[in-house]
Amino acid sequence: MNGELVVWEPGRLAFERLQQRLARRGAGALAAARACPAHLVVFGLMRQGSTDLPPWPYSRRRTTLEELFAETRMTAPLTLCPSTADPDTARQWLAWTSTGLEGLVFKPLRAPYRAGVRARGKYKICITEDRRRRSRHRPRHRGGGAGQSGVRLVYRSRSAVS
Repeated sequence: MNGELVVWEPGRLAFERLQQRLARRGAGALAAARACPAHLVVFGLMRQGSTDLPPWPYSRRRTTLEELFAETRMTAPLTLCPSTADPDTARQWLAWTSTGLEGLVFKPLRAPYRAGVRARGKYKICITEDRRRRSRHRPRHRGGGAGQSGVRLVYRSRSAVS
C-alpha cells in the first residue's frame, strides 16, 4: 500500500503532532502515540497477493484498492483516501482547507504506475493574508478559489506520461 501518515485532531489534520511523535524515543514515543494516534491514509495499492499491480491502469488499481477496503472492512487506523473523477466534487473539497488539506492530486485514469515517474498533476492551495500577494512559485495555471477570502488554488507541478 502507498499512503500518507497523518494525525487527526478534532476538525483538522495536525502535522505538528506527527512531527512531535517522530521526534520522541522510548517511553515518550509511546505516550505520544497514545495521545496522538496516527492514521495511514491509503491512496495506492502496489501488490495484491502474488500480483504486481503497477502495470495496471490507475482506474483498475483504485477499484482494486476500494474492493480490498470493502471486503476486509478496513477501518482506522487505515483510511481510504477520497477519490473522484467529478470536477464539482473536487471543487467542494477545496473548502476543506481549514481541516489541513493542502491541495489535490490528479492522476491519469489510464496510466500505469511507473517507478521514478510522477504521472500526476498537483494543485496546491496557498493561503495568504492579502489576495494581492503573489505566491513565490508562479503558477502555470490557476483553478477557482475555494470560496474563502485569501485562499487560492495554485498549480504546482505536472509530469507527463510517455
